[in-house]
Amino acid sequence: MRKFNLQVIILLLVAPAGALLAQDAADDQAAVWAAVEEIWAAQERGGTDWVDDRLTGDFMGWPASSPAPRSRASTRMWARFDSDQSKSLAHELYPLSIVVHGDTAVVHYLYTMVEQRRGREIVRSNGRYTDVLVRDGADWKFISWHGGAND
Repeated sequence: MRKFNLQVIILLLVAPAGALLAQDAADDQAAVWAAVEEIWAAQERGGTDWVDDRLTGDFMGWPASSPAPRSRASTRMWARFDSDQSKSLAHELYPLSIVVHGDTAVVHYLYTMVEQRRGREIVRSNGRYTDVLVRDGADWKFISWHGGAND
């Protein structure tokens, strides 16, 4: 009987801690996904402020349209060029998986995007991305990504 009581007491002490850990993980996943959604919204608004605000100084991402990975400076340059050539009209994101391991997160998702090119042509594209983010204080910043439109 004592052994049973001890097991019950341990369970009652440990269960709330497990629930708190699960809630922390869910909160982290929600914060990471919010960072992904925010960077897409910032790109849709235009400009390049999001590059310095949301990418780490040592960022290195590889969009499918690029022959090699891009640094934060290169990403800023191409974002400026792209915003002069086209305007994002709408997008929708479809999260597939978010894994948070300490202060690092990996996000896999699909997207649909509609943009208007400079010549007024409207183009819809679908694609996929994998983003890697790191916790920076209370924020999540991008340290890498890879993906792009399906060909």
